[in-house]
Parts: sequence; C-alpha cells; structure tokens
Amino acid sequence: MDKKTQKKQTESPEAGRILSKPRIFFGLTFILFSIVLAFSFISYLMNWKADQSQAGTMLDKGIKSSNIFGKLGDWFGNVFIFESIGIASFIIAFLFLVVGTMILKKKMFKPWKTIGHSLFFICWLPIFMGALTKGQGVLGGVYGYQIMDYLNSIIGAVGLWTVLAASILLYFILEFNLRPSSIKAKLNKINENTIGKVKAMMPDSNEDFEADEEMKEEVEDVAANVTVSDLTQQTSANPINKIKEQEPVSIPKQVSEVPLTTDIETIVTPNHTSFENDHKEITQSANLNLSTKPAVPMSTPEEAFDIRPSTPSSVSTSAPVHEDIKFKVEIAPVIDTLDDSDKKSQELVEMHGLYDHKLDLANFQMPPVDLLKDYGNEEISINKEELEENKNKIVGLLKNFNVGIAEIKATIGPTVTLYEIVPEAGIRVAAIKKLQDDIALNLSALGIRIIAPMPGKGTIGIEVPRKNPTMVSMRSVIASQKFQNTDMDLPVVFGKTISNEVFMADLAKMPHLLMAGATGQGKSVGINAILTSLLYKKHPSELKFVMVDPKKVELSLYSKIERHYLAKLPDVDEAIITDTNKVINTLNSLCIEMDTRYDLLKNAFCKNLKEYNKKFAERKLNPENGHRFLPYIVLVVDEFADLIMTAGKEVELPIARLAQLARAVGIHLIVATQRPSVNVITGMIKANFPARAAFRVISSVDSRTILDSTGADQLIGKGDMLYFNGNEILRLQCAFVDTPEVERLAEYIGEQKGYASAFLLPEYVSEDSTSSVGAFDPNEKDALFEEAARIIVSTQQGSTSMLQRQLKLGYNRAGRIMDQLEASGIVGGFNGAKAREVIISDLHSLEQFLEDLRS
Repeated sequence: MDKKTQKKQTESPEAGRILSKPRIFFGLTFILFSIVLAFSFISYLMNWKADQSQAGTMLDKGIKSSNIFGKLGDWFGNVFIFESIGIASFIIAFLFLVVGTMILKKKMFKPWKTIGHSLFFICWLPIFMGALTKGQGVLGGVYGYQIMDYLNSIIGAVGLWTVLAASILLYFILEFNLRPSSIKAKLNKINENTIGKVKAMMPDSNEDFEADEEMKEEVEDVAANVTVSDLTQQTSANPINKIKEQEPVSIPKQVSEVPLTTDIETIVTPNHTSFENDHKEITQSANLNLSTKPAVPMSTPEEAFDIRPSTPSSVSTSAPVHEDIKFKVEIAPVIDTLDDSDKKSQELVEMHGLYDHKLDLANFQMPPVDLLKDYGNEEISINKEELEENKNKIVGLLKNFNVGIAEIKATIGPTVTLYEIVPEAGIRVAAIKKLQDDIALNLSALGIRIIAPMPGKGTIGIEVPRKNPTMVSMRSVIASQKFQNTDMDLPVVFGKTISNEVFMADLAKMPHLLMAGATGQGKSVGINAILTSLLYKKHPSELKFVMVDPKKVELSLYSKIERHYLAKLPDVDEAIITDTNKVINTLNSLCIEMDTRYDLLKNAFCKNLKEYNKKFAERKLNPENGHRFLPYIVLVVDEFADLIMTAGKEVELPIARLAQLARAVGIHLIVATQRPSVNVITGMIKANFPARAAFRVISSVDSRTILDSTGADQLIGKGDMLYFNGNEILRLQCAFVDTPEVERLAEYIGEQKGYASAFLLPEYVSEDSTSSVGAFDPNEKDALFEEAARIIVSTQQGSTSMLQRQLKLGYNRAGRIMDQLEASGIVGGFNGAKAREVIISDLHSLEQFLEDLRS
C-alpha cells in the first residue's frame, strides 16, 4: 500500500466538509431570510386586510402593525402575496431555503428538479387560486387574478378550467411517468420479480435440492478454514500469475481492495484433482477478471465460491478447462486523419499566416465619427402636462363609450408616446380598435395608431405623436456602444425605437430589404442611413455596392468611392447606373456572378459565403483553381417603380432570381420605391423580401401592399417608419443623415488609396447585341485560342467559367476568347445561364478546322 493510500485512509471523512466562514454566513443568512418570509406570510394571511392598509406606512410611528415581524412583515406580505402571486409566495421562501442549504453543501434537495417544480407552481398556482376564489381575497394575488381574468375573457370559464386541469394532469404524467406503456412495464417488472423469488424458493426436484445443500456445506467447510492470506500465498507461489501480494486479513468477511496489476498474460492451469486445487483454479479465475479493472471491492470467501448452477456468473467444477489460453492486449497505432491538402494548408498558415484580404489596402482608415454632424443634446424631454392631458383625454373618451380602464402607463419615444392601457374585465379588444378615429379627433393629433393587443404583453397600445419630437442623428446611433461592438456580418442601424433604444438589424440575415414611402417622407434618408452604417463597419475588400439610380441625383454622392466600394460592368464608364438598358445588363451580370459563386462554393464543399471565405483564409482553397476571396455585394435600387415601367419583365425576372438564390453567396438586395402598388411590387418579388421598411404612404392599400397590414398610412413623416421582419411590426424613428454629411464621408474615403478600378462584374452580352461578336480575324486571335478550342471540344461544354479554371485566366480574357470561338464557328451564341452549344463534335475535326484557319 503506498503512502497516498495510507494518507487517504487515515484522514477523517469529515475533513472535506469543512466550510469557509463566508459560506456559513451566506448560507445561514438565506435560511434565516426564508424563515422570516414564511412567518411574515403566515401572519399577513391572518390579518391581510389590516396589514395591506399599513404596507405603505412604514415610517409612520403612530400606526402599529399586527404582523409578527411588524411593518416589514406587512411590506413583505403586500409585495409578494397581494401584489404578486398570492400563496405561491411560500414557494419563494422555500427557494431561499434551498439556496441556503446548497451553500452549506447540505444535499437535502435536488437543486434543478426543485427549481423546476417551484417555477411550475409559481406560474400555475396563482391562476388556479384566482379561478377558485374568483378574484376574492389574496390567495391568487394580482398576477393570478389578471391572468385568470384574461383567459376567462378569451376562452370562457369552461375553457379556463379545462386549461388548468390539462396543466395539472400533464404535470403528474411527466413527473410520475404515468403513461400507459410505462405503467404496464412497471407492472410486468413487479410480476417478474415476484415469480423469480418464488422459483428461487422452490427447487425443481428434491435430488437437486439435496445435492445443492451438500455442495454448499462442503464449500462452507473449506471456506471456513481458508483465510484471505492463505489464498494470496497460494496464488503468489505460482510464477505464472504475477499478482501483487495483499496484506493479510484475519477476518474473512472484511472487504479488501484488488489493485490494478500490470500483468497482461495470465494462463489458467489445467486438470486439478482435489477440491483444494479446484479452489485455487477458481481463485485464479476470479483474479484474472479483476486484474484488468481498477480497484474494485473483492467479495467475501462465501460469496466468491458460491457455485450454485442457478447463478449464471458462477464457475462449475464440472466445466471443461481450456489449456494454454493467453489474453493479449494490442494497442492500435494512431492513424493520421489529415490528408495531404490539410497538411499543406497548415504548413502554409505556419509559414505565411492566415490570408489577409485587407492587405491590398492595408493602410485604409475607417471613417471617424467626427465626419457626422453633432446636433447637440438629444435626450428626450418629458412634458408632464402633455402626458397628463393626453391621459385624461384617453380615459375620458373611453369612459364615454363605456370602456373602463384598470391601468395606464406611458413610454416616451423620440417621435411618439406609447400609452399602454389595461382594460377592465369584460371589455372586448375590438371595441377599442373601433375608436381609433375618435381618439385621434379627441387628441387633435395626426397619426394615431392602435396596437390591440401588443405582442407579448397583456395591454393595448395607443401611439400618440409628440408635440415637440426629438431628432435622432446619425452620429448618435453610429457612436453608440451597441453599433460599435456589434458582431453582425452586415450591420444596419436604422435609428431608435419607441423606447429610445438604438435599433439594428443584420442585412446578411434579412436577407433582402424592401422599402417604400411617399415623396418627402424620409425614404432616401433611410437609404443613406443604411449605406452609411455599412461604410462605417466594412472594409473595402469585404463589401461592394451595385447602385441603380433612375432619378440620377440621389446616389450620385457615392461616385467618389468608386475605386473602394462600388462594382460595375467592365465596359461601363460610371459605376452608378442610371440607364435602363445598363440596369438590365447589370442585373443579368449579377446572376452570372451568383452562378459562378455557387460553382466555387460547390467545389469548396461550403454552404455559404462565410464558410467559404473562412476556408480561403485558412489557405485550404487553391487560387490556381479559380478560388478567390469573395466580398459581399449589395444591390441598391432607389426607384424600382420606374424600372418596372420602362423595362417590366426584363427587370423583374433577374431581381426575383437574385432574391430567391443570392443569399447564400453574399449578394443582398435593397429595393426602394415611392409607389408600392401591386403591379410594381409583384407577388414573386414580395415573397422573397421578408424584411420591409415602410415610411408614410398615402393610402391604407399601399400600406397593406408593403406590410400586409395597415399602419403606414398613419405615420407622421420625417423619418417616422415601420419595420417588419416577418414576426412583428416595430415603429422606429429613422436616423437623420444630411447631404453634407454624406459628402464628407465620401470625400474621406475617396481621398485614400483605392483599387485600380471598381470591382468588375462578369461581362453580359444580351441576345439582341451585335457589337460584341464581329467578323473573325485569324491574325488577331488570342494566343490561347487553339488550346481553349481543344478544351471546349474535348469536354463539349462551351463555358467561360470553365476556361477560367482550366487556363487560369481572368473573366474578361476568357470572355474574349469565347467571343472569338463563337465568331470562328466553333461554339454557338450566348444562351443565358446555360453553356453554349459546341458545334464541332470531335478533336480530329477541330484539328482540320484549325489547320484551315492557319492557312
């Protein structure tokens, strides 16, 4: 026995339970507090009417309390029982007791199970008591009464009791596992155990019983004369079994430990004649089974030699003994699962580090917040007179229509104030909704909006515009910690919510945004706010914009950042597109870019752009195979209605295709329009734009078109907007960014070193274009023309992207070679997203054709 084992055995079992003084202090404090709460609650229930009236007079010495803990007990009872959850408050006192015992390391309860049961009863016991007492008394508390009353008004008394009964029944089924299958399994197990015990007590025959008794007596006689020390000496005398000696134990019943031996090969000796030898064999067999396991208790001699036939694990003396059986343990070699490509990528990373996509513009400085205008103090001022006046008008008007209010509170936002009301029991929500125009008339305010009921709350919201709204500047939201510390892929900060919190969304998860608003209501400012957010967060190597501006004046400010953030077609002079024909070509070029990116993702075995770029940064993708770092591309269309009027289906189809497929490859769309009618925002487009931003529109029909509900027609303009993300509609005040601020931002970026040109999109040749492919001149053919022709004919695929990969070319040169192949008659004309037709069928015919061209 080693010194560590001796030290553990000599140590007191209570040594590990010594607690530190802070633990004892906090543990006893929690337990004492639970006792105070419990007795305060009991005393409060006995005199709750008197105690309730005294709960708010703690500092008044003239009033005496009947509670056992005085006015403090009155306050505890009033807060926990009357104003909260009724008699379920005792569970809170019990939870303090549980926490105290846990701190003191007293395992009286199972913590998580106890907390789960407690939360169940805290939620449902007040509702049950409220339904049982019908709101009379304090057993259910305010919480129980309000929830009971709310459920009663919706599903009725029968439905309420049905819900309560179902919850209680479900609790007992889950807690006690009362499912029919589990009950049947338990009954079967009980029956099997009972039958097994009866069979064990009743032997099959008298002869077996007598033989069993004789064998048992013989084993007991031998076991009584043999001690554990004797067994150890006999087994250690055999040189084959290398088992460590145990300390002699004088009492046979004492349990000893069998240490883990290092002996791997153990041979069982054959054919013993005497019972003593049989006894040795059994002992060696037992040691063999134990020698490969860490310290387990060894059975007493009587238990070790119980060889009754009814025991499956027993060893019979009549069983045949196997000779020279060796047990060997082989350790399998560790297989290196990294393939050659992974090893090579690891070596490259160790040698050069991760690929840095910012290296081309390593000195690029992100724009500072000082470029944006500081409008001074933007804190919301509270006008108590206005709040009180509006509250009285709302309460008075609803009272005139026999609509009682139990509670009302106000939340002040930058532009509007939200009044949340709790109607009295029995008041229908529809009755309040119908009073929207009457409330607007009574308050003399524009843009009253009623939310009945408010999502996630048991209240009805009435949004009333403020007389003196507060401006939300772009600088205040950009400088906020929420925006500065965000980890979103494409963070877009819209402005502030009705509770004056900065609201942000991830364009990469939207994944596309549809905007609408009448002229002068803040739609263009909203687009500038989105673009400004992205410019403040993304490096030029990570983000590219494709800007479409049919009005020609809204997005022209961003022309200065062309060499940093903009993308365009190769043969276009200006990156900001204003011509309708160029818009069509650009949208189709984006579709080609999308298909190319999907091919790259497929070859890289990646599902989205983020995974692909991470793999490329880890140098697991070879640029010689066409792989490259892929930036996000954001398509911004300022006036979509004009494009639909001039181009129609030619614009709608590529927009719909991009909206359906482009999310995974990092292409996102922001489409804005002044006229959100059904012939502009068609069903195909609308279905793929789950995120919507609506500024003030003229009619409720336009509001339904953009948001699928009314409300946008009740906005007050000047950046007041509704944002819909597929779940709920949020009212926001869009951040204001002025034209001079955008100019300063664009100049700051444009003055820095940029790329040689804008990000070039793939070339697109329309079907009616005749200028791209002219007469073929053999003297002006590309140096790789013949090699490209052989690749095309051998694979029978007229694909420009394939030429890029095979010949390691850029898209422009590969496109020119493809045009020459078309002009020479080797491949057919452009066929949209499909590959071109290969006219020459085999390489032999191609060689003859090339020979004729050379001559």
